[in-house]
Amino acid sequence: MTRPALIGDIGGTNARFALVTPGEHAPREILALPCADYPGLVEAVRDYLERVGLATEAAPREACLAFACPIGGERVTMTNNHWSFSRREAQTALGLERLKVINDFTAQALGVPHLTPGELVEVQPGVARDHATCLVIGPGTGLGVAGIFPGRHAWIPLPTEGGHVTFAPTDEREQNLLRHFRNRYGRVSVERILCGQGLLDLYLAHCSLKGANPACQTPAEVTAAATGGDGIARDTLLRFLKILGDVSGDAALTMGAQGGVYLCGGILPRLLDWLPQSRFVEAFTDKGRMSGYTRTIPVRVVIAPWPGLLGAAEALRNEEVE
Repeated sequence: MTRPALIGDIGGTNARFALVTPGEHAPREILALPCADYPGLVEAVRDYLERVGLATEAAPREACLAFACPIGGERVTMTNNHWSFSRREAQTALGLERLKVINDFTAQALGVPHLTPGELVEVQPGVARDHATCLVIGPGTGLGVAGIFPGRHAWIPLPTEGGHVTFAPTDEREQNLLRHFRNRYGRVSVERILCGQGLLDLYLAHCSLKGANPACQTPAEVTAAATGGDGIARDTLLRFLKILGDVSGDAALTMGAQGGVYLCGGILPRLLDWLPQSRFVEAFTDKGRMSGYTRTIPVRVVIAPWPGLLGAAEALRNEEVE
């Protein structure tokens, strides 16, 4: 019997694990485990394997795991949760002959070529150029930014930490928001705003600027309040999407993403009804002399449930991925 390989997509909140048959991309036995429930990676993987009945001699001997943090050295330290581990020690503890570790948005990007049309929702029509870079960007626990380029034999990932670029306001409202965020955080990156906590912070900033008492305490409450007609919550959601349009358009210019832009992450699929009401497309395309460039780029929201797992499966066999 062929041993399955272990694949995983570990974010700030949840660790998603699955098995994949060597040579294939379809994940199975998918489970999402809360990172807060485990001291670290090894304990989470062991629990997953026990749950799927593979904590035995049939356990996987190779794995590709994606993490929401910079990947470079021997030690992996998560940006938005408490996990930190040595790659070598984890490989030994889990009995793996091979452990490939990649960035979570590298995995998101590598998953994009394996999506079906039904797993994408069009935001801006356009024509993707062949042999051009694609941008993958999306807010979740943080803001992920990555790219992929079609190489001769496989997709080449372009990992970045683009979520940590400096926030650049484009109007008076955003100048006021910047002052509010700067007083709280000092330097303000786009991730401070374009993530789950950022949505709540953006709402609280709007309340402060309007002199109103906050009625929401979580990002989900902000979305629910906006849907229910709360004016400040509605302004917050629309501003969030407008700023995402600004940032996505800037990233598309930086990366030369004429192969298309894919909006990923856990937040946007819940905001699909809000995107047409927002100024996302206007902000994405409003790039002065380069507006014609951004106006031709197709933009889609990824609604597939496990794109990171698809990308981890791709990375397992992709020699372009270290």
